[in-house]
Amino acid sequence: MIEIEIITIFPEVITEYINSSIVKRAQEKNLLKINVHNLRTWALDKHKTVDDTPYGGGPGMLMKVEPIFNALKELKRENSKVFLTSPKGEKLVQSKLEQLSKEKDSHYIIICGHYEGFDQRVHDYLIDYEFSIGDYVLSGGELPALVLVDGITRLIPGVLGNKQSLESESFNNDSLDFPQYTKPESFNNWKVPEVLLSGNHKNINEWRRESSKIDTLNKRPDLGK
Repeated sequence: MIEIEIITIFPEVITEYINSSIVKRAQEKNLLKINVHNLRTWALDKHKTVDDTPYGGGPGMLMKVEPIFNALKELKRENSKVFLTSPKGEKLVQSKLEQLSKEKDSHYIIICGHYEGFDQRVHDYLIDYEFSIGDYVLSGGELPALVLVDGITRLIPGVLGNKQSLESESFNNDSLDFPQYTKPESFNNWKVPEVLLSGNHKNINEWRRESSKIDTLNKRPDLGK
């Protein structure tokens, strides 16, 4: 079973999401366990301070190293891997999610960032993997943390009912998924391609492969390079 610890100063944001949909079902099936922790638990001053001004001046506040160190000292195990949400990190991709979902008896700890980032000593000494979900800046690390959790969860064997749906998804084989349609056959004079109504599975598969190539070339020409 994969076990995930999420450290945040806004635990209610995380809790709302992990108690719904696929992530909730994975926990109910005992395929995944998620524990959410408030970082302020490990702040030692009476105000439970987790941030302070940067040395050398500059705007904003930085997340302090001490509470994070204390949290990891309590939560880490021999098999733990510590993740940090950060715009400086490696961009999260499908192949990384697949790798993480296959590791047996894994224990992942995700630290959610806020303010202007972390004291550099967190980056240098306390983490194993620093990741970003895109080249933009968010107000906090809760959304990237949930992207990581969701992306791993749906790849755990037994979580999704249809294994074939995973095999045909976008980003497998460095390509986008083919276009798909459902009823009605015609809406607002927008019609489903005739080949999908033909019942000829050879032609349908050929159309899907070609459509996937065209979509990938037009929308994500960077894939496969």
